[in-house]
Amino acid sequence: MQEPEEKKIALELLETEQAYVNRLHLLDQVFYTELMKEARNGKTVPEEVVKMIFSNISSIYQFHAKFFLPELQKRMEDWSCNPRIGDVIQKLAPFLKMYGEYVKNFDKAVELITVWSEKSLSFQELIADIQKRKVCANLTLQHHMLEPVQRIPRYELLLKDYVRKLPPESPDRDDAERALEMIFMVAKHSNAAIAEMERLQNLWAVYQRLGLEDDIVDPSNELIKEGPIQKVSTRNNSTSEKYLFLFNNMLLYCVPKVIQVGAEFQVHLRIDVDGMKVQELNDMQFPHTFLVSGKQRTLELQAR
Repeated sequence: MQEPEEKKIALELLETEQAYVNRLHLLDQVFYTELMKEARNGKTVPEEVVKMIFSNISSIYQFHAKFFLPELQKRMEDWSCNPRIGDVIQKLAPFLKMYGEYVKNFDKAVELITVWSEKSLSFQELIADIQKRKVCANLTLQHHMLEPVQRIPRYELLLKDYVRKLPPESPDRDDAERALEMIFMVAKHSNAAIAEMERLQNLWAVYQRLGLEDDIVDPSNELIKEGPIQKVSTRNNSTSEKYLFLFNNMLLYCVPKVIQVGAEFQVHLRIDVDGMKVQELNDMQFPHTFLVSGKQRTLELQAR
């Protein structure tokens, strides 16, 4: 008798989970533990840096090693009398939200490894020493750290495949479909966490360029577009270089600073988007011009 397709996928899930737990063990019990020990002896880097690099890897490792892997193993041993994994994965899914923190921190962690490898020779040497061990399989710390980032998409793929191969009358169909839905939501949660982090980082960078003016710094703002623009002066028929930042709620009309100490721009005017009108002009002398009129005032601008 050939094994049913869905059992093959369930076995693949178990095998990859076993390999994954080994990888988590390496990250938490070897890299993190040894680097932390050295940090406590004051030999390599501050303890805080080590904690920031590894984020919440210990919680992720404990969860997979002590709960999810043993549950899967037990289930696969009983497959002949209870051929199902959907319910086990449903129990797993809510805990996968823990990954949001790890995934959000990943880029920062990799950057910290690079920075501190240059700053501290003993830190660099300890990592190199662990990487030489057989358990590392000639791969770098950064490579191993990528594994948790890729794990949730892997669950999603395996489970999709599992649901597809299940016979219609399978006792696991309802649970497996529900589990897939839950995993999908967690993956979305993780991606949303990354997107939100990137948005806030970009927003913060813009605020710094604007000199952190108090009434402008607001985490809920969204930058829609920015770019250079010419201000048309009808009085003396000339244009001057300005810069615009368009947010969801305001348009900032700025002047580039000649001496860039701290801020790059000075905000000259803020026009509320609420009630703002934009009108194109047909000016032969200044092509691509338009009027922006808001509660605060009206500007004649020329685009490239």
